[in-house]
Amino acid sequence: MRKLFSIRLLVLALAMLLLCAASAAQIAVGIAVSFAPPELPVYEQPLCPGDGYIWVPGYWAWDGDGDDYYWVPGTWVEAPEVGFLWTPGYWGWGGSAFFFHEGYWGPVVGFYGGINYGFGYFGHGYEGGRWDGGRFYYNRSVNNVNITEIHNVYNTRIENNYRETRVSYNGGNGGINERPSAREEAASRERHIGPIAAQTRHVQEARGNQSLRASQNHGRPAIAATARPGAFNDRGVVAARSGGNYNPPPRNERNASRPPEARNGSSGSRPPEVRNENNNSRPPEARTGNNASQPPDARHERDLQPITRSSPRDSGNAAADRKYQQQQDKMYAKQQQDRAKLQQRQEQDHQRITQQNANEARKQQVEQRHQQQTQQLAQKHTQQQQRMEQRAPQPRQQNQPNPKEKH
Repeated sequence: MRKLFSIRLLVLALAMLLLCAASAAQIAVGIAVSFAPPELPVYEQPLCPGDGYIWVPGYWAWDGDGDDYYWVPGTWVEAPEVGFLWTPGYWGWGGSAFFFHEGYWGPVVGFYGGINYGFGYFGHGYEGGRWDGGRFYYNRSVNNVNITEIHNVYNTRIENNYRETRVSYNGGNGGINERPSAREEAASRERHIGPIAAQTRHVQEARGNQSLRASQNHGRPAIAATARPGAFNDRGVVAARSGGNYNPPPRNERNASRPPEARNGSSGSRPPEVRNENNNSRPPEARTGNNASQPPDARHERDLQPITRSSPRDSGNAAADRKYQQQQDKMYAKQQQDRAKLQQRQEQDHQRITQQNANEARKQQVEQRHQQQTQQLAQKHTQQQQRMEQRAPQPRQQNQPNPKEKH
């Protein structure tokens, strides 16, 4: 009996250690780079396109394949749920590299590095608006709103007690020296969701736009902000008024220390400085596949990165490309449905154990099951995308003779 009791204690202790490790990993799961992103550009906010839109500030993202930072324009995004606000993502120094912390939607604005993104995001919290009675009210002192169309507004002047710095990262040499408050730390543990599909497409559009790369615009992007996600060619596009400092190391120095395992593939363009914070290996984001960017220690559906679609094919066979795109759309819709169902089941489990006032052992069992469900779903979707990539139309070779031609 005593032996059985000891075994149970050992199992319980191991489970608690695993859960603590998974929780810590969620603090900053993402890509990392050995040198800092450029300063934030200066730009005006486009006119709010309609009621219920919330401002999502622009930021510098990293493209491992292009070995470059690129600007993701600020834009207005419809809130995914009434009462939800946006916590911007940010870069933070992790002791050996700069790690990116993904933004998220939730009822409370969490920590975003103390970065002054402007337009209500001045380093802590959000002063650009608030929810009241199921409607979002805009603070006109920091938002560009047409009051003839949007009447749920107020005007509260914000004292300029914030530094005018345009530094875009937290910690390290020259970074913002801010730490999260207890409330901001709690916000990251409350129910929240990652970027929605419109934001994901917005980022993909930015990544494919060469003019948004820091090496091209030198910190001053021509598309600094848009009125809607992905609307890069609309009249509402706003250019940066000025750029910021950007002093990257020479490319040959960045690539000189690349380990052999990072040289796989013909292009050899993946830099050694891109790593995962948890295992210091190449990050999932740098691998191919739709869902390969999922954090390895995700416990819940909400911890997974948003599903992204591959770029349209141009194999030279329009019919085959169209069919392949239809197959991708069908797979994408099914994966979104799978994710929504899993999130609903997991939230129901949380509500149930709360109502039952379950003990810690029961809660840990539920969390372990959730982690297993999440990992299995992420793996399933990754395999689906890999199989889809194998069926992709192959480009026609130039000067390839037509087999029907007579010689």
